[in-house]
Amino acid sequence: MRSFVRQFCFWSLLLWTGSVVGQQIPNRPATVRQPATPVATEVLSRTAISASGTSTGAVSWSITPPAGTSASDTVPVFTAEEFYQAVLQHHPIVRQAGLLSQEAQAQVQQARGAFDPRLFSDYKRKNFGNTLYYDKWQSGLVVPVLPGGLDVKMGYDRNMGKYLNPEYTVPPTGLIAFGVSVPVSQGLLIDARRNTLRQAQLGINLADADRLSLINKTILDAAKAYWDWYLGYQQFRWIERGYQLAQTRFIAIRRQTLIGDTAPIDTTEALITVQDRQVQLQQAVVDLQNTRLGLTAFLWSAKDNATPQPVDLPLAVIPQAAPPNQIDQVQLQELLNRAAQQHPDLIKLASKQQQLTIEERYRRALLLPKVSVEASLLSRGPLSEANYDGSNAYGFQADNHKIGVDLAFPLFLRAERGKLRQVQLQNQQTGLERQQTGRDIVNQVQQAWNELAALERQIVTQQQTMANQDRLVRAEVEKFQLGESSLFLVNSREAKLIDYQIKLEELRSKQQKALANLWYAAGTSIGTR
Repeated sequence: MRSFVRQFCFWSLLLWTGSVVGQQIPNRPATVRQPATPVATEVLSRTAISASGTSTGAVSWSITPPAGTSASDTVPVFTAEEFYQAVLQHHPIVRQAGLLSQEAQAQVQQARGAFDPRLFSDYKRKNFGNTLYYDKWQSGLVVPVLPGGLDVKMGYDRNMGKYLNPEYTVPPTGLIAFGVSVPVSQGLLIDARRNTLRQAQLGINLADADRLSLINKTILDAAKAYWDWYLGYQQFRWIERGYQLAQTRFIAIRRQTLIGDTAPIDTTEALITVQDRQVQLQQAVVDLQNTRLGLTAFLWSAKDNATPQPVDLPLAVIPQAAPPNQIDQVQLQELLNRAAQQHPDLIKLASKQQQLTIEERYRRALLLPKVSVEASLLSRGPLSEANYDGSNAYGFQADNHKIGVDLAFPLFLRAERGKLRQVQLQNQQTGLERQQTGRDIVNQVQQAWNELAALERQIVTQQQTMANQDRLVRAEVEKFQLGESSLFLVNSREAKLIDYQIKLEELRSKQQKALANLWYAAGTSIGTR
């Protein structure tokens, strides 16, 4: 009976082992492959890449490659610098930012229109009952002069008729006038026209600051998308490598089980590890595809100022290796100095404060009485040579003139004083906001620097941790080969090593994002450093 039980158990164990070791290795999740379209050099800067080509700027894979590849293999690399230049040259938001300065220039041109010379002509005629009541024609040219706020006027009047008002009586050949209109008090130093023009000129600085802010924000978002793609790619690499190691170990253990060197249960455990890492790899493929789509959103192509067209990133392209941090205390101080002088937010507030200062000067001028003087020299119109009597009595002389004084002055000036006080308060508010913004910018730059420095220290520690974990894995594998360890411990330590490697790449990705955020906090972009 005992012999029968032993034989039954033996054959049952043999059948169970055969069913386990005969299982097929799970297929590797296939990455979605599409025909890669070559990308023009004007889109990706100096990198002309395709699914089967290598860019002129490609570099060797400096990170440890997965199994089956060698460090000498070269692959198409799309560097961060090339990506930033492509965004700066062709992205629609960047091109939109360039239109802000043009719009400000158009506003200046519009303000200058108040100083354009103006031709005018006015003709009136009344004839009733075969009687010419009046025939009046007045025309001339007004030329505003920017520095003094005065107007140079030239006019010609020709009036006739039976019932013409006597003050409109002129010589038969008409009357020529040449004179000026000068503001004596209000409007002498500044008036509405010069106020509008000067504020429009300062608006160019505001537009430039808005343009820089928009470009800096776009480059910051682009940098985050690039290093998200980098992290997705590195996660895929390491998980794929772990999956391949698990596959190789499963095959080896299955062979050892068939010859009786390994317990059959180890085959099941190895298979579970392969399946678990297969699920992780499938998710890594999805994450990598999504990060590539996020990066592609920033890639556009445009020729000869044509409408930008979206460009797809070829599947064969990989991101560059994360460079080490190259910012020190000296460069930090340079960034702080640059931020204090060139930060777009400070430029906007400074320009706004200058506009309010000009507005305040204009409102102060409105408190003065409005007095303007007009003076013109008069001369009769040109006579034909037959009618010319040689007299200059009606020519341009001091005695032949026309003058006028216009005076207006509100008694209480409540509207003018109220508007002046409002502008003064706005100016004070802008000054206080400028001070607070300057301090906030310094703090933001310092915070970004602290985060960058902390990430650098974390990366050093993580590298040491990964190296120690790698030694543990190697030691555990050696013990397993000697029969002093279990497959469970080998898989656990190996999974921990993969997690540490992914954590290291995550820290490197965060470091590059922190570096881009440091430049953004200083009022510039990492793509223009």
